[in-house]
Order: sequence, then C-alpha cells, then structure tokens
Amino acid sequence: MNAPLQPPEKLGLWLGLLGVFIFALTLPMTRLATGTAEAPQLSPWFVTWGRAALAGVLSVIYLLAVRAPWPLAEQRRPLYLSLAGNVIGYPLLLGWALRHVTASHAAVITALLPLATAAAAAWLMHQRARLGFWVFAGLGSALVAVYSVLRAAQMGHGFGLTWADTLLLGAVVAASLGYVAGAKVTASLGAEKVISWVCVMALPVTLPGAWITWPEHPIATSSWLALLYVGVFSMWAGFFAWFRGLSMGGPLRVSQLQLLQPFMSILAAVPLLGESLDAMTLGFALLVVVTVFMGRRMANAPTPATASR
Repeated sequence: MNAPLQPPEKLGLWLGLLGVFIFALTLPMTRLATGTAEAPQLSPWFVTWGRAALAGVLSVIYLLAVRAPWPLAEQRRPLYLSLAGNVIGYPLLLGWALRHVTASHAAVITALLPLATAAAAAWLMHQRARLGFWVFAGLGSALVAVYSVLRAAQMGHGFGLTWADTLLLGAVVAASLGYVAGAKVTASLGAEKVISWVCVMALPVTLPGAWITWPEHPIATSSWLALLYVGVFSMWAGFFAWFRGLSMGGPLRVSQLQLLQPFMSILAAVPLLGESLDAMTLGFALLVVVTVFMGRRMANAPTPATASR
C-alpha cells in the first residue's frame, strides 16, 4: 500500500493544482484580451508586451525584496533564450491564433506542450529517450493534425492545417524551447528567480513595446481585466505556485496534474467566452492527453546519454 501523504506533500499537490488552474485560464483570458478577428480588442503585440511588462515590474519588487544577486554571465544566455520563447514567442503566436480559433480549439493543440518540452529536452540536453516516447510523441502530433484537418473541414476551410493552427504549433515549440532553456539554470538560480529574472531582463523591450503599441481605440473593460490576469498570474504568480508545488509534493506526482490543464481550459471557456462544449473537441483532448501521459512515462531511458562538449 502507498504511504499516506504528509501535510507538506498535500499542500504541494494543492499548490500544483492551483498553478495548473492559473495556466489553464491563460487561453480563454488571452482570447478575451485580444478579441476576435470580427471584434478585435487589444492587439496581440500589446498583450505580449503588456503582460510581460506587468510581470517584469512585479519581478523587480520581488528580486529586490529577496536581495537576489544579478545572474552570472554563463546564466544569462539560457535566460535570454527563455525570454525569447516564453516572454515573446509563445504569447505573441498564441494571441494571433486566438483571434481566429476558440480557446477550446487551442487547448487541444497546446495539449502537446508537455511532450514537446520532453522532446526539446532530449534534443538540447542530449538525453536518450526510449523509442516508445517518440512513438507516442508522433501519435500525439498525428492526433492534433487530424483534429485540425477535421475542424478546418467542418468550418468550410477545406482539408488542411489552418494558419491559426500553424501559429499554435509555433507557440508550442517556442514555449518548450523556452522551458528547457530556463531549466538549465533552475538548479543554480531557483525556479522563482528564473521566471523573475527573465521578466526583468525583458523590460528594456517590453516597456517601450507596450508604449508603442498602446491601443488608440476604446477597449472593453473585460479585455483590460484579462490582460491584468495574464500579466500578473499567467506570466508570473502561476509559476510561484507551480514550482513550489513541484518542490513540496514531488515532481513525479505533481507534474501529472498538467494532464488536467486542457480540460480546465475548455471548461473555463464556457462561462468566460460563451463557448460551447462539443464531443469532437473533448474527445481529441482526451486522446492527446492519453498520449502525453504515456509518452511522459517513457520520456527518459534508464541510462541517459553522455552530453557532448
């Protein structure tokens, strides 16, 4: 029988679940912030710069409070790579895509992110992955492609990947590369400091970017509130809950909570955006999550390859 969870482990699970819930709301909140192609609100460019600028200001306060030293020279390159993927690439591509597809649709495509991150780690960190991992990674990718094709045909766009789905896949790649880059310095800096330094180092770009792209037309209050959410929570506070949960509850146990994220996004889109649940989206989300679960179990071989110098 499994030993009962201790109080710190239980708290870790709850913090991990809170982190997953915060990240799950990113998709519907981003769509609420940007609006649709027919009824645009905030520009995806402004949402990208604005959310990172908000997180950057909060990060300055946090890093000063904990008296964090400036990252060493060898730590800055991975931080800049994480900045490119997680601060710019992912939110920008996601924002443009969500102007053309529903948050529920995007949840199915971005459900591949855990597998993409494991694949990026195997490639960049020279870790040998089992054949089974690549089989399930390929199967998950095929499921996403089939879903995209069927959805495009259903919407009258013909058979093929839509431009929005290409953007979503690009967002997944950008985020996965950013996560792996950040992971390289997590042990030396600490997880919370990694995301904070990334946001602070982005301020010379994000602050002027937000000023230049400031909207010139009236914006709905709900879109401003959605921007506040993705800046304060999705870009910053969510990582504190998630990383602390992983530390207290154990990475193996807590990381499995990520499998709930696509379903949380789909369900949250109903009250926030008025989207409807449909069997095809839920079915493909479930199938992709199953491939992610199986693929992650086989992500690492018993003996990792020696990193090349």
